[in-house]
Amino acid sequence: MFLTITTTGTPERPATDLGFLLHKHPDSAQTYPTSYGPAHVLYPEASAERCTAALLLEVDPVALVRRGKGKGRGGAPDAALAQYVNDRPYAASSLLAVALSAVFSSAMRGVCRALPERVGQPLPLRIEVPALPARGGAELVRALFEPLGWTVTATPVPLDERFPEWGTSRYVGLVLDVPDGKLTLGEALRHLYVLLPVLDDAKHYWVSADEVDKLLRAGEGWLADHPEQQVITMRYLARRHSLTRQAQERLELVRLADADDTDIAEIDNAVTEESADPGADEGADASEGRPVPLAVRRREAILAALTAAGAARVLDLGCGQGQLVQALLKDARFTEIVGVDVSMRALTLASRRLKLDRLGERQAQRVQLLQGSLAYTDSRLKGYDAAVLCEVIEHLDVERLPALEYAVFGSARPRTVLVTTPNVEYNVRWETLAAGHRRHGDHRFEWTREEFRIWARQVAERHAYTVEFVPVGDDDPEVGPPTQMAVFTQAEKNTKEVRAA
Repeated sequence: MFLTITTTGTPERPATDLGFLLHKHPDSAQTYPTSYGPAHVLYPEASAERCTAALLLEVDPVALVRRGKGKGRGGAPDAALAQYVNDRPYAASSLLAVALSAVFSSAMRGVCRALPERVGQPLPLRIEVPALPARGGAELVRALFEPLGWTVTATPVPLDERFPEWGTSRYVGLVLDVPDGKLTLGEALRHLYVLLPVLDDAKHYWVSADEVDKLLRAGEGWLADHPEQQVITMRYLARRHSLTRQAQERLELVRLADADDTDIAEIDNAVTEESADPGADEGADASEGRPVPLAVRRREAILAALTAAGAARVLDLGCGQGQLVQALLKDARFTEIVGVDVSMRALTLASRRLKLDRLGERQAQRVQLLQGSLAYTDSRLKGYDAAVLCEVIEHLDVERLPALEYAVFGSARPRTVLVTTPNVEYNVRWETLAAGHRRHGDHRFEWTREEFRIWARQVAERHAYTVEFVPVGDDDPEVGPPTQMAVFTQAEKNTKEVRAA
């Protein structure tokens, strides 16, 4: 496993300063032990004009197996021979990322006692990785590195040069270039530390909660605004949904802190389910010719249904970061709006988005944010005209749906309930969504139109509601709309009984 870092210099600022910044002397080859084999640091060239530092990691496949990682992705054992004959000894992965952190830890943190003034100065850099697994291909490599200021050359490696008709492998030869004035050495190393395992989409060790802190430390200053933040956090945290959600919420807090003097309503690129939805750009604004996000069309459909129901006091159950609450607050017809979510981080973000501390008295009296779980009955939620569960039910395990059903339809009993959820049949219309994958990493299920209707009708029957179904987004004649919405209304007889009581 091999990586080189090259810089150029001048007589006033020699390239060999790289040795000081890396804390590794160019005149000697040095070796450092790691859990899976020795890491060597050497300098193939070192002059005032050009200096190259190389990191060579010798991975012992036997040690890899003995430490419990000689298994296939997903934890299933490979064939016995495949445990030892694989790409781990030569393909850049989390093993190399950990070696970078261990060998160049001071450089990653931006510490250099010998030349402290050079730490914060950008360098002209070239980084080369001969064999990099890229699950997502060269396009994903460019999508990850180019927004950070790198010029990317990702050359697909052929399966066999003798047989070009076989095509290319999932590996690329990577060359990253950045001119002087763009990145410091510490920033470059932190990019590699995070993105090498992201591209490999695997880690050689168990990912626990402290990985979120590692990710945020290494991603400080660039990850919060990265256009591929969703992919980066999900893959870096080994697709552990709870950790991914935690990282994204903390990154959103960073974004909002940085944007404290801006209109939070304009920050709609936050990493939420809306931006992760492959249909976020589905539809188009006919007047301006720009895509209308599916999330926006979903909110428009909800507002229209609430208006048609004559609702004035509305619950947003599972309000998340407050996008729907914000839309409701703009319409004077909704006199009382309550957002409920189990996550205090989400409620904090919603409060910042709504600027609750800056609202006038009349506006502030219309809105309230509550922490609560939809799996339990809550007397605070009784007596409202309507409740909305916008893209909520699919985040619960199916066996927990009866508890939500009773809490909303049996206990709170609003006059109208709106439930939206993805239509899994529509997923085939999105080329960016791999076959068999769900739209969001935290979805526990996604229903067909028939499955959703069966569930909704049974709920309505059990709790004396009627139900109608409304398509949200373009209603494809073959697979239906991207989002399906159920509008529950208390049966007339039941409504009269409640009023009389």
